Amino acid sequence: MGSVLKNLEARGFIAQTSDEALDDHLAQGPATIYVGFDPTASSLHLGHLVPIMALAHMQRAGHKVLVVVGGATGMIGDPSGASAERNLLTAEQIATNVAAVRVQMGSYLDFDGDNPAVMLDNNEWIGPMSFVDWLRNVGKYFTVNYMIAKESVKGRMEGEQGISFTEFSYMTMQAYDFLHLHDTYGCTVQAGGNDQWGNITAGIDLIRKVRGAKAYGMTFPLLTTSRGEKFGKTAGNAVWLAADRTSPYQLYQYWVRTEDADVERFLKLFTFLELDEIKRITAEHNAEPHRRVAQKALAEQTTRIVHGADGLAKAIRASEALFGGGLTEFTADELKDIFADVPSSRIDAKRIDEGLTVVELLAEAELVPSKGQARRKIAQGGAYVNNERISDTDAIVTAEQVLGGSIIVLRLGKTQYHLVQLT
Repeated sequence: MGSVLKNLEARGFIAQTSDEALDDHLAQGPATIYVGFDPTASSLHLGHLVPIMALAHMQRAGHKVLVVVGGATGMIGDPSGASAERNLLTAEQIATNVAAVRVQMGSYLDFDGDNPAVMLDNNEWIGPMSFVDWLRNVGKYFTVNYMIAKESVKGRMEGEQGISFTEFSYMTMQAYDFLHLHDTYGCTVQAGGNDQWGNITAGIDLIRKVRGAKAYGMTFPLLTTSRGEKFGKTAGNAVWLAADRTSPYQLYQYWVRTEDADVERFLKLFTFLELDEIKRITAEHNAEPHRRVAQKALAEQTTRIVHGADGLAKAIRASEALFGGGLTEFTADELKDIFADVPSSRIDAKRIDEGLTVVELLAEAELVPSKGQARRKIAQGGAYVNNERISDTDAIVTAEQVLGGSIIVLRLGKTQYHLVQLT
C-alpha cells in the first residue's frame, strides 16, 4: 500500500505533501483519504480528472476513498484560484449539480465491491449548524492573522476587489469537513489541487488543535499544456465529462489533437496503463510521430473510461466518418458535431420535393464555381453525397439522402466537405 505514493509520484500526480511521513503512514495499512468537489456546474470537466484519477489509484491500492460533493461549500464559493467573487448558486442549482456529479464519479471509482468508495454531501453536517454554533465550535480555532497569511486569501486581499467575509470564511468550512470526516470515518489524508494547499493545511491544523491527532495532506499539479494553455480548455470553453455537454467524439478528438510534448505526461495521468506499457507506446510514437500512436492510445483509453465501450465505439465511428465512413447511423446533432469545423449552408427543405439535382446542390454550396464544373467532378468520380460516390450527372437529391431529418453531407475528393442543413 505504501507504494501507491511512489506510483503517483512516478505518474506525475504529486505537487507537494504536508509530511515526509505520509509514505510510511500509507504503508501501515488502509488509510482513508478524501477529496472535495464543489458542484459549481452540472458536470465535471477535464480539469477535475487529476484528483479523480489519483483517488482511483488510491482505491485500487486498497485505501478507503471518500468523495465530498460540496453542497454547503458550493453555496459559498472557494476564493482559491479566483481573482474575483464567484457567483452564488441557488440551493436548487446546487442540488441538481450534486446529483449529476454523483453519477459521473461512477465511471472512475467503485462504489460497490469489497472496498467501496463513499460519496458524501457536506451540507449534511454543515447545513444544520447555526451561525452561533459555527463561531463557537469552529471559528474560535482560527485567528485572522493565520487566515490572511494563506496565499488564497492574501492574493485576493491585495487585489482591487478584495475578498468578502463570505469567501474569507470558506477556509474554515473546508477545514471543518476534514475534522468531521476524521471523527466519523477515521479520515487522515486530504488531497486536492495545488490551489487547495492553504485549505488543506488549515484542516490539518484544526485536527491537531481539536483532537491532538496527526493528519496529512497532498496536492496535485494544476496542469497546463506545453504551450502554457490551461488544461481542458479549448477556444475558451471547458471540455466536459458529461456527454450532453461534450460529446464522446469531441472528447476523443480533444485527446487526438494532443501535442507530442504532452502526450506521455497525459498517458501517465489520465489512463490506467502500466508505466512500462506507456514507455513502449511512447517509444513507438517517437519512431513514427506522424501515425499519432500515443495520441490514439490516449484518446481510446480516456474516452472508454468516461463514456464506456459504446461511447468509444461511437467516437471512433464519428472520426472515421471524416475519412469516408458511413453516416446513416448518426442523428442530425451528431452530424453537426462531427462536421462542426467544415463550411455549411442552408436550403429550403421544399427544394428536395421540387427535384433539386446534385449538380445544383454542389454549385449552390460553392464547392465548385459552376454547374459545369460540378458535372465534370461527378463524371470524374470525385463527388460524394453522404460519403457515397455519385456517378450520374443528372442525379436528383432524394428524401432518403437527408440524414437525421435535416442534414446532407457533400464531399469533393478525399477531404473537401460541406454540410447542408435543410430548413
